[in-house]
Amino acid sequence: MEWQRYAEQMAMLARDLVAQDSVQATLDEIAAAAVKLVEGCDAAGILAVSKGRALTLSVCGDMVEESDRLQGELGEGPCFDAARRVDGERLFRIADMTQPQPSWPRFSQAARDLGIGSMTGVLLYTGEEDFGALNLYSRRPGAFGKDIEAAGWLLASHAAVALATARTVDQLEHALETRHAIGEAMGILMERHRMSEDEAFDVLRRISQHHNIKLRDVARHVRVEAADQA
Repeated sequence: MEWQRYAEQMAMLARDLVAQDSVQATLDEIAAAAVKLVEGCDAAGILAVSKGRALTLSVCGDMVEESDRLQGELGEGPCFDAARRVDGERLFRIADMTQPQPSWPRFSQAARDLGIGSMTGVLLYTGEEDFGALNLYSRRPGAFGKDIEAAGWLLASHAAVALATARTVDQLEHALETRHAIGEAMGILMERHRMSEDEAFDVLRRISQHHNIKLRDVARHVRVEAADQA
């Protein structure tokens, strides 16, 4: 691998990741970049494990989603283990999936049927929070050597930083949108029913609790109703 060229590509990727406008867009860009930048990689995906369930967060290329589904269904597999940090490992590499894999006997057979020749994966984490695993697939055995592992680490490091930023921005934007919607609904109630700010908020809160509806959804309903009556 030409490391200078790879470094330039990683710099471009870092800019691309920062430019994404949502968490999902960031995840999709990470998976697509793995296929584009890592030699021998035919498909890539990001898998998370939550409460024992495998969650496919992003996919680039065939075989990934079916591989994730099988690992979740069987409760075994390298990506499944990596996302759970089994034995504290942060990286796995299977040089030849066509050979028996004692750690995952059922999954390895299914993987061969899917046409997976070799795999490697790196745990994605942000700070002390484990997020999931970036998993790379190749149709041929022996596709991922030590140099490819290093490339995977670099990609995962950039991805984790960008992901942490994207998640923070997404959460902030969601909070601001919710606050704005509630404030607008309170203003409508205050104007139409001559309520104080506290009284208007209390009305929204009681409706939310009585009907078991999120406060932002109550606010949205008030705004839509006001627009219809205008």
